[in-house]
Amino acid sequence: MSQPTTAPATPSALQHAAEQTALNVLIALSVSHLLNDTIQSLLPAIYPVLKDQFRLSFTQVGLITLTFQGTASLLQPLIGFYTDRNPRPFSLATGMGITLTGLVLLAGAGTYPLIIGAAALVGLGSAIFHPEASRVARMASGGRHGFAQSLFQVGGNLGSSLGPLLAALIIVPRGQHAILWFSVLALGGILLLSKVGGWYARNLTRQPARAGPAGAAHEHVTLSRGRVVFAIAILLVLIFSKYFYLVSLSNYYTFYLIDKFHVTVAASQYYLFAFLFAVAAGTIIGGPVGDRIGRKRVIWGSILGVAPFSLVLPHVGLAATVALTVVIGVILASAFSAILVYAQELLPGRVGLIAGLFFGFAFGMGGIGSAVLGRLADHTSIGFVFSVCAWLPLIGLVTGLLPDIEPRRKAAH
Repeated sequence: MSQPTTAPATPSALQHAAEQTALNVLIALSVSHLLNDTIQSLLPAIYPVLKDQFRLSFTQVGLITLTFQGTASLLQPLIGFYTDRNPRPFSLATGMGITLTGLVLLAGAGTYPLIIGAAALVGLGSAIFHPEASRVARMASGGRHGFAQSLFQVGGNLGSSLGPLLAALIIVPRGQHAILWFSVLALGGILLLSKVGGWYARNLTRQPARAGPAGAAHEHVTLSRGRVVFAIAILLVLIFSKYFYLVSLSNYYTFYLIDKFHVTVAASQYYLFAFLFAVAAGTIIGGPVGDRIGRKRVIWGSILGVAPFSLVLPHVGLAATVALTVVIGVILASAFSAILVYAQELLPGRVGLIAGLFFGFAFGMGGIGSAVLGRLADHTSIGFVFSVCAWLPLIGLVTGLLPDIEPRRKAAH
């Protein structure tokens, strides 16, 4: 009686298995990003609690964000540059471990300097996580770079939206020490990122960008060094516009609602959650749409498209304010994935450097913006800050100066 034999795997079956593995990695990265940014978003979410407990000025509140985001801003490009040449698969779990340390310190901090120290540790953990995670997302993209970055980003933005909600439900009624409960999220992230690190280590021989239909249109891009530098500078200006405006909402929206509409601290957290959830929902749009119609068009619509709504926002009532911030969140969120992939296509082979530069610059602009806007609020009012920031999306007009690097896609549509 003959023994049953196993049919050899066909090339299509092997390809399907590889794609499924890559999708699992992308989902794991997105979940890890969710956990990482949930923890990070707790810091600005509890600013009203810290401000009252430690009698902080708006300037001191802004300096907390400057410390957190400034640390991440300065270190991310350096880490990305280093890991382009020396990949460190298990640095992802290490970064989450440092974030856990900052979280524990924040829960027990009894002085303002300790809060600053905790913010610096959270920033360091973020600086390690983002460039390497972005690289792994591109490795696992199967050529759909925009989709991969959007899926990775949506996890982070969902986490950022959950922070205020969880703060309202858990930290506001119980106090600062309840932050310690979130160490469970960090431990889960360490375990998940250890598995991702194992996949990364086994696939170090993969090219940073595998050939695929979505990526093929960019293989021929050849710009002079001057034009590439100019395009990168324009993209950084757009990041400035996006994140200065974004920080006015993510860090000072609760104070604005409390000051102008006299809502409670808990209610302001729920409204902030609505805005940040809209940001998360909008994130998944930018990458896939950019894969189809081109990154430049998405950047145009995302940043400049916010301007009509941002200019109206300071002049309406509570219900309209909440509705407008939801619309703004959805539109504005689609920009970052498109900007990041556009920049990676300008400098192929420098995935870690570009990810570190753009994540770092985004964090830096958020930190500087928080400090500057906090100082401005101390000297004027939180309402004046929102009126000034309403004009920032008009900077999106400089998108017209970006070179067209997607001619085939444009011709196809």
